[in-house]
Amino acid sequence: MYRPRVIPCLLLKDQGLVKTIKFKDPTYVGDPINAVKIFNDAKADELVFLDITATIENRITDLNVIRNIGDEAFMPFAVGGGIKTVDHVKDIIKAGAEKVVINSAAVENSHVITETAEIYGRQSIIGSIDVKKKDETYKVYVSSGQRNTERDPVSIAQQMEEAGAGEILINSIDQDGTQEGYDIRLIKLISESVSIPVIAAGGAGKESDFFDAVNDGGASAVAAGSLFVFIGRKRAVLINYPDRDELKEIFENL
Repeated sequence: MYRPRVIPCLLLKDQGLVKTIKFKDPTYVGDPINAVKIFNDAKADELVFLDITATIENRITDLNVIRNIGDEAFMPFAVGGGIKTVDHVKDIIKAGAEKVVINSAAVENSHVITETAEIYGRQSIIGSIDVKKKDETYKVYVSSGQRNTERDPVSIAQQMEEAGAGEILINSIDQDGTQEGYDIRLIKLISESVSIPVIAAGGAGKESDFFDAVNDGGASAVAAGSLFVFIGRKRAVLINYPDRDELKEIFENL
């Protein structure tokens, strides 16, 4: 039976893992390789690594970090942060990633998606959109949520699909790290506007939120950060992932 993918979304900063709340106040949560080992044991569907300072620092993710992840990971993984050119994509895929996540560059110049799709196929590209609600309307932000493009996410998602993206990762800045649930309205807006799979991100606080994102929002997959790195109200760091029976139970009523 088909089951939506459940994807840990892990944030990189200075070669360590961090977690943010509303894209601010990064808290160190551990070593990426140790996390990969735990997710290997848990048989996670796939992983996404996002370097949250790469774009601001005008670089891509450290290739040695990607190689180390690739040497350890049993599952497919994607890497994003600072990707602006096809050469950046080539370096990241050569280092071991199966997919790239393109955000700021794709919002402002979708040619990098088109050129990448021509070489590697659209299945290798996740177009990422960071969104914040402003006066009850949604606006797309770039540069790790620091700059408002004044553009709406639907048009950006459609632009990315047309350019050649294979998936859309839609992330609510307002919900990021809050564990208060996904922005279902936002997810539904995007899933109804494109024909490619949509990955919901930002706000998962309990496993039933996964079901809501898929059943009510139309997402094809779900991503989460805090839920997989913290446990309890005091947010103690503990890398975790549901087992196969739990995942089956979450989605059995789809």
